[in-house]
Amino acid sequence: MHIASLYRYPVKGLTPEILTAAQLSPGRCIPWDRAFALKQGDAVLDEANPAWISKMNFMCLAKNPKAALLRTRFDDATKMLHIEGPDGPLTASPLTPDGQAALTAYFTAFLGEETRYGSEGQAPRFHFFPGHSFCDHKTQVISLIGKASLAALEEAVGAPREARRFRANLYLEGTKPWEEFTWLGRTLAIGEVEMVVQERIDRCAATMVNPDTAARDANPVKELRTHFGHIELGIFAEVTKGGEIRPGDKLRLL
Repeated sequence: MHIASLYRYPVKGLTPEILTAAQLSPGRCIPWDRAFALKQGDAVLDEANPAWISKMNFMCLAKNPKAALLRTRFDDATKMLHIEGPDGPLTASPLTPDGQAALTAYFTAFLGEETRYGSEGQAPRFHFFPGHSFCDHKTQVISLIGKASLAALEEAVGAPREARRFRANLYLEGTKPWEEFTWLGRTLAIGEVEMVVQERIDRCAATMVNPDTAARDANPVKELRTHFGHIELGIFAEVTKGGEIRPGDKLRLL
């Protein structure tokens, strides 16, 4: 089995970026994965000591499906975020106060009535905290999906289900359907990299959103439950030994 494709998602809920390589470190996600997020005004987030909070506190596809209409790209070399959307383009630094203010204004204008404010008028705010990831897991992990499992879902429902709905970091070729569920507690090796499989991934309403049209045109959570008796697709794994990974790299179980 091997890595078929490799992705990161710099802004929580927004565009996947396909990678030709990623340098992994113990206890960390892929660099710049979920590094940025728009916190809604009614979210409770300790900015001095940011910790995990639910995705529902942020702009996210589960609550804001039209966010799929935005196209974003983070440039590693310039550290600039480029956005194309219905309201026009924007290029700004997600790392500076001025850039974050511009990004806050852009995203809140785009959300319109979906913008949420706190009980005392707290406004949304675009955030970046060095070393922090706004991922859906309480610790920093890598998400993996065996393409055979996705194919099993597609066969059961008789329709394609675009892999981008599930927002994994690694898509794997050469596995059997649902084989990755048997790896819990096991160590995966990819070259010199090692990662321990933590848990299966529960799926949510974000998977209903078509990544091209932003329409809620399928219900993978219901489909998984109906056909397979669970709502899970993919696994989370924590990196325990770092190194570089690339598409085409083979995986092995230790």
